[in-house]
Amino acid sequence: MTDTANPYDTYTSPLAARNASPEMLRLWSPRHKFNTWRRIWLAVAEAQHELGLPVSKEQVEELRAVVERGITDEEMHAAEKYERDLRHDVMAHVHALGDSCPKARPIIHLGMTSQDVVCNADLLTLSESLALLEIKVARVTLAMGEQSVAHLKVPTLGFTHYQPAQPVTVGRRAAGWTSELNQCMIAIEIQAAGLEFKGLRGATGTQASFLELCGGDHDRVDRLEEAVLDRLIPDDRWTWPSMVEHESKRSLERVGRAMDLVGQTYPRVHDARVLADLASTAAVLHKIATDIRLLSNRKEIDEPFESKQIGSSAMPYKRNPMRCERICGLTRFVMNLVGNAYDTAATQWLERTLDDSSNRRLSLPEAFLALDGALDLMHNVASGLVVHEATVRKNLMAELPFMATENILMACVKLGADRQDYHERIRQHAQEAGMRVKQEGLDNDLLDRLRADPAFKSKADGGMLSADLDWEGVMDPMNYIGRSVEQTERFIKDVVEPLREQYAEAIGKLGESGPRV
Repeated sequence: MTDTANPYDTYTSPLAARNASPEMLRLWSPRHKFNTWRRIWLAVAEAQHELGLPVSKEQVEELRAVVERGITDEEMHAAEKYERDLRHDVMAHVHALGDSCPKARPIIHLGMTSQDVVCNADLLTLSESLALLEIKVARVTLAMGEQSVAHLKVPTLGFTHYQPAQPVTVGRRAAGWTSELNQCMIAIEIQAAGLEFKGLRGATGTQASFLELCGGDHDRVDRLEEAVLDRLIPDDRWTWPSMVEHESKRSLERVGRAMDLVGQTYPRVHDARVLADLASTAAVLHKIATDIRLLSNRKEIDEPFESKQIGSSAMPYKRNPMRCERICGLTRFVMNLVGNAYDTAATQWLERTLDDSSNRRLSLPEAFLALDGALDLMHNVASGLVVHEATVRKNLMAELPFMATENILMACVKLGADRQDYHERIRQHAQEAGMRVKQEGLDNDLLDRLRADPAFKSKADGGMLSADLDWEGVMDPMNYIGRSVEQTERFIKDVVEPLREQYAEAIGKLGESGPRV
């Protein structure tokens, strides 16, 4: 018989074993979840005692002592045993908690339905996880911003349709990646700030059990719910884990406390919205990683490559962009979880059905774990990106004669040429030079062809122009990058540098993290 206690004899999720960070794994761990359940039970008991409901001070103090020390392994095992018999995870933990505080046992979960615990705990975990991702996106944004500064004035060939186009700079391209990341960070921040609690709503959302408990006093029911939320969000804030604590962030400010109207569960479309923002971030990471892979093929950029790293088991010379490939694989997984979340939201029957539970146990944590791993990988790549400037220039200069044709045409007109006549002359030379490159594998000789054509010489040299063309200026790539430098400098000043100050403390608490394997 296989010993499933041995990790080598059972399936282990690659997200946990190879990709996600310890911080994100902790947030989605069973211990964190059940401790959060217990905190909610404690908050409810405290509020019920405060409002004069049948919960004694002695019961609350006993419950608080157990909850504040955290759930033990023995209590976890006890809950597992209860669940095998009861087939109900929440009630299993009610019984396990009751065993540890027998005086409080009669009042644990009083008036509540399971989703008053589970939904609120899930929303707390979603908020914590979004806060962690926000900081990690900020960290990648700043690392990529540093690449923008480092290569601010390095001209490079631009591409549209993956065909040579007007030059940009390496810094401008990196700033484009940074800008997209910043948009994702803003969306995650807004999502985190907009998450509201389900509140205490009972079996179908009507709060009937709490109304009965409060003797028909509607105002008392409202005060009970508010008192619970006060304990879960002190000063209208949720205290993030120390790893991601960042008191100055707007994302900690709550725009709302509890949802206005829900059934037994909060609407699962909220999960879909969260996963959609995660998928958008994943899409941007995928685009950046793909761009780096394409540029690696052109030998212009390399991701970090360690001294003993092997690129291929068969080809020793290989420097495969394996980190960016992993990013693409992980982010593609995240993007495809969104449709699953929409399906779940769409199939919740009436006040609730249970087919969401087993599904959400997979889709929610795995989306966060996969994106978390991809962000750590991208931070590693962005921090150690290698730009081969000589190759960048060589590739640019091979195409620049074609890029320069419009400027050459304008210069000729200024020297007295007929625009239409010279357009045709340049077109013919360009087509011939292009075929020479493609069919014969030879260098681009367009400029040599133009220089040899009498039409492009000054009258003093027997040509048709009033003076000599500035061939050196025509071939200066910095004359073709437009406002690349100015745009990048403004973006760094207006967007990146403020983020550096805003997130410095939070990023510092993350420490160094990179590829797990």
